[in-house]
Amino acid sequence: MVIGLPLGILAGFFRGLDSLIMRVMDGLMAIPSVLLAIAIVSLISANLWTVMAAITIPEIPRVVRLVRSVVLSAREEPYVEAAVSLGSSLTTVMWRHLMPNTLAPLIVMSTYICASAILTEAILSFLGAGIGTETPTWGNIMSEGRTYFLIKPSLIFWPGIMLSICILSINLLGDAARDRLDPRLQKRGGAQ
Repeated sequence: MVIGLPLGILAGFFRGLDSLIMRVMDGLMAIPSVLLAIAIVSLISANLWTVMAAITIPEIPRVVRLVRSVVLSAREEPYVEAAVSLGSSLTTVMWRHLMPNTLAPLIVMSTYICASAILTEAILSFLGAGIGTETPTWGNIMSEGRTYFLIKPSLIFWPGIMLSICILSINLLGDAARDRLDPRLQKRGGAQ
């Protein structure tokens, strides 16, 4: 979010930067996120910071695209045009008038990114490319249980179920946040 928000605002507001930023984001999106994460962890030693970077980098284009789309529609609104015509600085227009429009969609997207990050970390750890085995993660637990799968399959089954429940819970939280923060859905709910 910290990287994608400013890039998305810049891409949506400045037409010249738009094509440059979006081509870089398209290039990142062309690589599957798990494959990119494995490549990043493989190139650099696997530690907590590397895994966090490997999980974060593939998610940046999604945030940039979302923020850009919101800014593209909001910059044509009369209040933004009025702020520009009254002589507000570009920084003020971007951060005071455009950024607040992005917060509701970003909050919703952050829940989905969080679920995706948990799943990616579990995949990396299961494959042995994630955080070290001394740190208990669902991927590490399932990877260690793989050895005893024929004797005791529950060593993989229960961590997998808990991982699924966690991801489902975070996605349901995102749906609830979307329902709560989207004014169009609130109008529909109040009309019924």
